[in-house]
Amino acid sequence: MAPVAPTGWPWATVANGLTYAYMRLHNVRVNQVDGPAMRTDELPGADECTCLAVRQAARHITQFYDQHLAPAGLRTTQFSILAKLRRLGPMTINALADELVMDRTTLGRNILPLIREGLLGAAPKRTDRRSKELRLTKAGIERLDDACKGWRQAQTRFATLFGEERTVGLRALLHEVSGTELSAPL
Repeated sequence: MAPVAPTGWPWATVANGLTYAYMRLHNVRVNQVDGPAMRTDELPGADECTCLAVRQAARHITQFYDQHLAPAGLRTTQFSILAKLRRLGPMTINALADELVMDRTTLGRNILPLIREGLLGAAPKRTDRRSKELRLTKAGIERLDDACKGWRQAQTRFATLFGEERTVGLRALLHEVSGTELSAPL
């Protein structure tokens, strides 16, 4: 719906020098919530933003996997932490954050419930007592083993719905993206 001019001002100049007549003719909308008006025709379309598309897909897939992991009492992030420690063995929080491509403070928030539940242990590192090393406990290994059934179901169901070949290609592409240096220039 095109904007409507205030009564008595049909050709008044509005946001960014545009008139209501121009805005009606070209179907330009102007948003002014807080601060100066912004022409919405200058914003990129939602379908043009790579970050938005990846984040939406990640949330969608995470919710799907969370449903399959829920019977084991784990969320996707927690499953990933336990699985990475199972594969690679004990490691520091910094090393685990690097492996998971996760911010250290975010990882710290995610491991606290796992430590409270006795699924992870944190102890000073043997070679450097100043840094803590995370280890899977026996209970953590058991919970991970329980969760693997739900994870396998999610993997199979996703591949069935999305297509086996596309699923393999998607994983390869995402691993490639994760390995790409994307640091912003200073």
